[in-house]
Amino acid sequence: MATRSKGPGAGFGWLTRGIDVARRHPRPLLGGAGLLLVACLLPSLATLPFQFHAMQPGAQPNPVVFGGLMLFSMLLGLLVVPLYAGYLQVIDAAERGQRPRARDIFKPYAQGQAPRLIGYALVLMVVFVALFALVLLAAGGGLVGWYMQAIAAQANHLPPPGLPAGFMSTFALLMVLWLFLMGFYAISLGQVSLGNRSVLGSIGDGVTGALKNVLPLLVFALSLTLVWIVATIALVLLVLVVGLLAKLVGMWLVFVLAIPLYILMVLAMYAVMFGVMYHLWRDVCGDDAAAGLAPAAI
Repeated sequence: MATRSKGPGAGFGWLTRGIDVARRHPRPLLGGAGLLLVACLLPSLATLPFQFHAMQPGAQPNPVVFGGLMLFSMLLGLLVVPLYAGYLQVIDAAERGQRPRARDIFKPYAQGQAPRLIGYALVLMVVFVALFALVLLAAGGGLVGWYMQAIAAQANHLPPPGLPAGFMSTFALLMVLWLFLMGFYAISLGQVSLGNRSVLGSIGDGVTGALKNVLPLLVFALSLTLVWIVATIALVLLVLVVGLLAKLVGMWLVFVLAIPLYILMVLAMYAVMFGVMYHLWRDVCGDDAAAGLAPAAI
C-alpha cells in the first residue's frame, strides 16, 4: 500500500485538526478518553506496591526486580492496545458523520480483532526495545547505571549523581528517535486499526511513511512545543486565579475546581493526541484504505 509524502505545513495541520476533532465531537471523544485513561492506569496500579517498596528509605533497587516490573507492566499494557485501535475507530466514525459512543472503544475485543492488535503491539514492543537499546549502546552505555543510581539516591534522600559521559549525545539521538517513532506509531496503528493491513504490512507502512514525512513531523514537534508553552502559561494563570479565590473563599474551592479541571485537561490531551494520530494517518495513507470493509490478513 502506497504511503505519501506531505509538505512541511502538514505538521501544523495535524495539530490543528487534532484539536478541532476534539472540539467538534466532545461527547464520544472525551467519554472514550475517560475509559481509555482508566484502562491505561491499570498496568501501573498493578506494580504500584513494588514501586512504593523500592522507594523506602534504605531500600536498594534490584535491577532484576526493576526490569521484571517493567516487563510485567509492558505485558499488561499489550491488552490496552486494542482499546487504542477502538478509540481511533471512534474518531474515524465521528469524522465520517456517524454517531459513535464512548464504549465503542471496546469493539476490537467484541469483534475478535484483539489478537491481531495484541500481536501488532508485541512486535512493536520488540522493535521499540531494540531501537532504544541500540541508541543506549551507541552513545550512552552508562545511562542505565546512572538511572539506577538516581533512583537509589532518591530513595535514600541523597543528591542525584552527576550526568554520565555522553548524556547529551544520547539525549539528542533519543529526540531524533522519538520524532521518527511518533510518525511511525501513528501510521502503523492507523493501518492496523483502520486500513485493514496485516501486522507486518502496517509496520512497513509506518517505517516508510515516517521516513517520507520527517520534515512535517519536525514542524509538528515545533508547533506542539509552542502550543505547550502557551498552554503552560494559561495553566499557571489559572492556578494563580484559583489560589486567589481559595484565599478569599476557602481551600475547599481548590478541590471543587482544580480536580475536575485537571481531569478534563487530561481527557482533552488524550482526545487531541489521538486526533492528531488519526489525521496524520489519513494524510499519509488514509485515502488508500477501505476502513472496515475487508478482514485484515495476519
